[in-house]
Amino acid sequence: MENILIFGHKNPDTDTIMSAIAMENLESKKGKNAKACRLGNVNKETKFALEYFKQEEPELIENVAEGQEVILVDHNEFGQSVDGIENAKILRVVDHHKIGDFKTSEPLYYTAMPVGCTATIIFGMYEQEKIDIEPKIAGLMLSSIISDTLLFKSPTCTELDVEVATKLAEIANVDINEYGLNMLKAGTDLSDFSPAELINIDSKPFTTNGVKYQVAQVNTASIEDVLKGKSELQNAMQEFIKENSEDLFVLLITDILENNSQILVVGSRIDIVEKAFGVELEDNMAFLPGVVSRKKQVVPVIDKNI
Repeated sequence: MENILIFGHKNPDTDTIMSAIAMENLESKKGKNAKACRLGNVNKETKFALEYFKQEEPELIENVAEGQEVILVDHNEFGQSVDGIENAKILRVVDHHKIGDFKTSEPLYYTAMPVGCTATIIFGMYEQEKIDIEPKIAGLMLSSIISDTLLFKSPTCTELDVEVATKLAEIANVDINEYGLNMLKAGTDLSDFSPAELINIDSKPFTTNGVKYQVAQVNTASIEDVLKGKSELQNAMQEFIKENSEDLFVLLITDILENNSQILVVGSRIDIVEKAFGVELEDNMAFLPGVVSRKKQVVPVIDKNI
């Protein structure tokens, strides 16, 4: 029997990878043939977690065949998904984002909650099915929550995320703060990324009222260090806009220690960003105190001003 393919969005982050693995584990324990996949390279933060819990990376796929059975985690917008998704048979979606350009030809299971992390939702699915979570899977799911909530500091974090993370940490037998800080720090090493690679570490496309824009995010312990390559980053962003016919590119450079962000913006519609955040870009940049969440503090604000 052909495998059900499970995957998250392109430019995968920790939640995307770990949620796919956790869903594969859950589906397998329910007697289904399921396989976790990824739609891009694994970042350093995710690699740290995979190596810590001795889990192999999911297989890379670039497209799916017509009629392929799939489960989507951590996304629902087709523009963020695998090539061929429009013709796949989507069995289930598990997500914590807004619902975008999503439609199917058949009914499906759709589980969405306004929580900080997809893994938090999947934890509830294990409980509902009365299936125990093994320590390794618990550690991977914990890593998702730590990553997406920035160790519970993001405004997307809910009480349920903290509650679930605490339970997962007990199962995985790790100290949340010690492990979490080490994992987040591993993801801030950007030294060997080219500018083009850096703006694609965690980058998502959006379209609102005909305006196509990209929002990328990199986490760091030093915004200043990232901005040493500012001109090269701008060139890479301009090239991306040209190649993808977009109107706007916003790079969110987030300080995980101070919980602030600097934005670098290029494109023909930078006026949207200035209006959205009430700032005047200086040298294509603006400082956004307290802003760390693309999902809750950036994309919705931009959308409201398009």
